[in-house]
This record gives sequence, C-alpha cells and structure tokens, in this order.
Amino acid sequence: MNEEGALGGAAPEHALPRLVIPLLKGIVYRENDAGLWNDLIQVQARAREYVFVLGLELTIDESEGYAFLRARTENGDDLELELPRLVARRPLSFPVSLMLALLRKKLAEFDAGGGDTRLVLSRDEIVEMLRVFLPENTNEARVIDRVDGHLNRIVELGFLRRMRAEGSGTGAQAAFEVRRIIKAFVDAQWLGELDARLRAYREELAGAGGGNDE
Repeated sequence: MNEEGALGGAAPEHALPRLVIPLLKGIVYRENDAGLWNDLIQVQARAREYVFVLGLELTIDESEGYAFLRARTENGDDLELELPRLVARRPLSFPVSLMLALLRKKLAEFDAGGGDTRLVLSRDEIVEMLRVFLPENTNEARVIDRVDGHLNRIVELGFLRRMRAEGSGTGAQAAFEVRRIIKAFVDAQWLGELDARLRAYREELAGAGGGNDE
C-alpha cells in the first residue's frame, strides 16, 4: 500500500495529526495499537516531514516495534531553534542513570543468549544487580525503598513495564519487563564504554558512603 492509500485514503493533512498526537504524548508501541502502528509505518516519510517543522525528528525501530519523537540534533547537540521545546529534557538522578546502565547491559547479555525476546526481572534481581555498587554497611530496608522509587521513575520514563506480581499475598514478587526502547537511548557506543562508566559509578557511590541517594 502506498502512502496515499493509507488511513483509508484520508488526505495527509487530515491523517497525520491522528498519528503525531500520540507520539507527542509518549512512545508508540506496535504491541499496544497495531492499527496506529501500521498507519504510521505506511506514512512515515510524511510524518517525518510533518514533525520536522516543529524542530523534532521521528525515530522508528520496525524490528523492535517502537517509535518516538526527539528534538532535532546536529553533531549530537540540540539545534538552536527559536521554538518552545515540545519534547522536554528529563534530567536523571545518579541512581536512575546507574540502573538504566545495568538494565541495558543485562538486555545485551540476554539477547546474546538467543532465548526469549522479553527480558523480565524481579525486583530482587534488580536489587542484586545494584548491590555490588553499594557500600557494605548500606541499610537493606533503605535500599529497597530507594530502589522502588527509582523503579517507579524508570517505569514512568517508559524503559520498564510493570508486570503482574508473581506469587500471592505478602510474598508476591514485583516483576518488570525491560522495554527494548532502552537500546535507543543507551546505544552501542555508550554500552562499549560501560565498564569505565561503572567503575566511575562505584567510586562515586563509595565516596558518598550511602548517605545520599542522588
């Protein structure tokens, strides 16, 4: 089907807003709305032109099944456009950045294993990933409380999806799916430098002595 035939023959000026508005609100996933996704794929060239004038660029990963908007960049820097920022910057705390790095590394290891396509981790597994970077005298209860707060932030950002808790009653185990869009933000080059970054994280955490969760 060509672009003119997509969306039931609707003219681009009428059809594109229906596709772009969900993108302005957040990430569009193929699994959440197959109809919207298929329409977006059919008219993606026009959609790119449509958001270009707003200072945005459209990123689509058809193999992983997600699309999102980001500010247009040049040589890695935001373009200096005299326009309000439509896609807000979201500064991340140090622990959230660390957790994203570890989740990205875990996803790379998972993919290398060639098994299931969905990486699901329990909260306890995520805590264990972080434990090596925490001072030995860190209070366990405080660790859990802080991890829950950081996980909520990462769910809000769209890099994790909360799953139905495993088990029952007070023993239910929280679980999270690592969303593959994390690969678009923590790219291969960044991942290649991960060991050096993690050494720096460890040194910073050791220097903080566990007294400051930022």
